[in-house]
Amino acid sequence: MSYFQLSDSTVSLISDRDVPLDGLQRVLLRLEGGIEPPRLYTTGAGEASRGHEPDTEDREQVVCPPSVGPDRDMVAQSSSCRLVVERPVYQHSGLHDAFFSRDPQPATATSRLLHAACECSPKQTLVGMVPAVTWLADYSWKDDLVKDIVSGCTVAIMNIPQGMAYALLGNVPPVVGIYMAIFPVLVYAFLGTSRHVAMGSFAVICLMTGKVVSELSGGGPPAPMFNSTSPTNTSLPVYSPLEVAVSVTFMVSIYQLLMYVFRMGIMCSLLSETLVNGFTAGAAIHVFTSQIKDLLGMDIRKHNGNFQIIYTYIEVFKNLSTINTAASIISLTTVVVLILDNKFVKPWVSRRSVIPVPVELIAVTVGTIASTFWDIHVKYNLTTVGHISIGLPGFHSPNFELIPAVAVDSFIIAVIAYIVTISMALIFAQKMKYEIDANQELLAQGAGNLVGSFLSCMPFAASLSRSMIQQTTGGRTQLASMICAAILTVVLVSFAPVFEPLPRCILASLIVVALKGILLQVKDIVKIWHMSTLDGIVWVATYVTVILVEIDVGLLVGLTVSIVTILFRGIRPLIYPLSRLPYTDIYVESTRYGKVEDINGVCIIHYGGGLNFANKSCFRQEVNRILNSNGVGEEKMELKTLPKFDSNKSLSIDMEKEITFLVLDLTGLQYVDPSGAEAIKALASELAARSTSIYLAGPSGSVCDVLQRCGVLNVAGLLCFPTVHDAVVFAQSKLPKIIHSIRL
Repeated sequence: MSYFQLSDSTVSLISDRDVPLDGLQRVLLRLEGGIEPPRLYTTGAGEASRGHEPDTEDREQVVCPPSVGPDRDMVAQSSSCRLVVERPVYQHSGLHDAFFSRDPQPATATSRLLHAACECSPKQTLVGMVPAVTWLADYSWKDDLVKDIVSGCTVAIMNIPQGMAYALLGNVPPVVGIYMAIFPVLVYAFLGTSRHVAMGSFAVICLMTGKVVSELSGGGPPAPMFNSTSPTNTSLPVYSPLEVAVSVTFMVSIYQLLMYVFRMGIMCSLLSETLVNGFTAGAAIHVFTSQIKDLLGMDIRKHNGNFQIIYTYIEVFKNLSTINTAASIISLTTVVVLILDNKFVKPWVSRRSVIPVPVELIAVTVGTIASTFWDIHVKYNLTTVGHISIGLPGFHSPNFELIPAVAVDSFIIAVIAYIVTISMALIFAQKMKYEIDANQELLAQGAGNLVGSFLSCMPFAASLSRSMIQQTTGGRTQLASMICAAILTVVLVSFAPVFEPLPRCILASLIVVALKGILLQVKDIVKIWHMSTLDGIVWVATYVTVILVEIDVGLLVGLTVSIVTILFRGIRPLIYPLSRLPYTDIYVESTRYGKVEDINGVCIIHYGGGLNFANKSCFRQEVNRILNSNGVGEEKMELKTLPKFDSNKSLSIDMEKEITFLVLDLTGLQYVDPSGAEAIKALASELAARSTSIYLAGPSGSVCDVLQRCGVLNVAGLLCFPTVHDAVVFAQSKLPKIIHSIRL
């Protein structure tokens, strides 16, 4: 049995309802609001309760059909667990007094530093800055060593062709790609917190570095605003491509180390997954375009600056007559073989062995042998890899004269390299159930790039394909990366020059096939647009600008559009009316449920988001619109969806013609500034002239503090309650001569 009794001085609510929770508990909810202390009595169900014993004879009864009540198929008919809630209606001030509320004392920056300094120890500092100490101490040499060796060897085999190919994207000698898989990777293995990412060369980062190299190497000035061909001015200092590349690496390391010092690991949240997806997909088009020359063996000029991709394709179509047929056939054959391997061979082998077939290395080996023994590069005029230095690079400092020229581009590269790596690290950490320290990752990458800048390396980042191989082949820790670096060192010292006659069209084919997944990210726009139109706009703006204008400009445009969408969402907060589910204390969005009841004389509005100077006008307009749509001055029935039933049964529903109370549900209000607080005060004054009072429900403690400081809670007639139900019951108690009763 459920009933609801309302009078001028006291309010009592007993609602017996079933809820499909864990164990399908049956809930008995009793809310008592009154001045006198509650008394103990027994409900019709046999439970002892506190409150005023209901006078069933004085109450007008409403008998509702079974269809109006809760859906009994969704809840349990009986349960051993029952919940009885009985308390007075609280206002915020009374709640604070009753339960001894105290204001939190936020810790100052000085106190936090002192606390951290007192708690830290040399051992904790060492473990925090060198995570390898932790996993090396717990390393299971018996169980994990063999798996790490297999994983390290497999990744090393992949690194040889991929490293040389990606180095060509950076306009530096191919051997630089192998350097990048040795020196920076060893530093990351000790300082990084991810156990599974395979660091080294990454196509997008190499391409962005190659853009700077092509602009500054050879004595040319930076590219003009729109477009230029390769610079020819020799009056300026001449910088080699490697000098420019290591200068970029040095500046990238400085930026990443500064971000570590200032604890800016959180900055990765500024670049959304949608933005990064669009950016990498657009950058992949640039990578593909840069390989057309080698894929087809064409002789075309290199274009720099904005809109370079458009000018490049114009140049390609103008020089179709220069296509090298042999290079095109070799490229097509290599691409087809690699695609068939990815589609059929790798899945077949993966079901039978954890070690994949190194088809990329096989392609490089076959091309090298054919070029060495049959001189195909001479017969068919194929461009080859060229000279590869044997042994390890010397220790040379970067050219500091180039630092001002590469500063801006290096910052973009530093951010993108970090975002790509941390995203990959988080994927594996979630899959393998361990934690990633975002700030420690900045230290690991910054230190790795700093070492690499003195050892002829470009900026490094995580590789998706090699990271997947390192994890799927059983790699357990970064010891696999150390083993990979050791194998590549042996290759450099022993037989690296054997790859000198390798045709570059084969490396270009490896790059194109490796980019297949990123190029196909363009299909994601359908799903992204379906989930969120604003996110779709961010993706399209980033993707199109990266392709048509320039990579760094596209990133800036994407970030700007992303911030604008955030501001747009903040300016247009979530505001909608609430109604009560019959026989419950649950308030839901009115338009989402068919069986809801409006509270006569009370309008309930939910507000979600922030309330500030930017959206205060929207707040007042939306509230007034909802009040007007609730039919102020028009008759409303309490039950919106009350079905027809036997007219012989008693039915009595009062009609209320005016909204007397407005309950603002502020449980979703994240923050409020003084302008937003003034908007609430202005709304209260405006409604007071219409004899309507405002009750605030469910604001957080921080929001209450702001409202109190701004004098909102001192406005006459404006009260604050901890829950929506408290506010509604209190409002109903103030409505004169209204008695509603519902009985099943």
